[in-house]
Amino acid sequence: MNARLKPSRLRSPASVAPKSSRSVSTPTVTRVMRTLARAIDQHQLPAVEKIAEECQEDPFEVLISTLLSAQTRDPVTAAASARLFKVARRPATMAKLTARRIERLIYPVSFYRHKARHVRETCRMLVTKYGGRVPATMEELLTLPGVGRKTANLVLILAFKSRQNICVDTHVHRISNRLGWVETNTPAETEQALYAATEPRWWPYINLYLVTWGQNVCKPVYPRCPVCVIRPDCPQIGVTRISTR
Repeated sequence: MNARLKPSRLRSPASVAPKSSRSVSTPTVTRVMRTLARAIDQHQLPAVEKIAEECQEDPFEVLISTLLSAQTRDPVTAAASARLFKVARRPATMAKLTARRIERLIYPVSFYRHKARHVRETCRMLVTKYGGRVPATMEELLTLPGVGRKTANLVLILAFKSRQNICVDTHVHRISNRLGWVETNTPAETEQALYAATEPRWWPYINLYLVTWGQNVCKPVYPRCPVCVIRPDCPQIGVTRISTR
């Protein structure tokens, strides 16, 4: 088991909807996950995981950096988070910043104006509704501005050590379908299908492993199939062109 992530407490039970899961053997999933656990060590952690590691899984910093990371490259997310946390590290302090100030601090993350408003409104809600703390349930996290299931799942996994959540972004959605684990059209469908297609012991690790692999090997366009360590277990569903490098 990869030592980078060691979930220890149970939070927020996941709902299971098996409709879009394929028939995939448990040994195949286990073999892929164990192979990736070893292979990702030669690659950098995704930005939010790296921030979580550096801040010792502080729920607030994990939440804010995850909000900033949506549709943004990892180096940009890391730099923007560092600038913002240098000015304000707690919800009460960050809530006092103007939206314009937050915009300047987080630029050039994608949709930085919208994210600045969400960050400020989220901080204000954390102070007024949750006593300055990040809530530890899916239902409560989804009440925060700009927080969807992807963000909530990642916060629960990284900050609260949940073993009952799967965080699905575009990488997880793409690779799960390429591997034939699921047959879905959206990340939301993929999340629910993965609960049925994979064993619970892998749920907290799916995002870390597949995102790392998706950023470096199993790319959206021209995946690097010739050097992929899980190629023997991948039917390459939907892949039409591959990189020769």
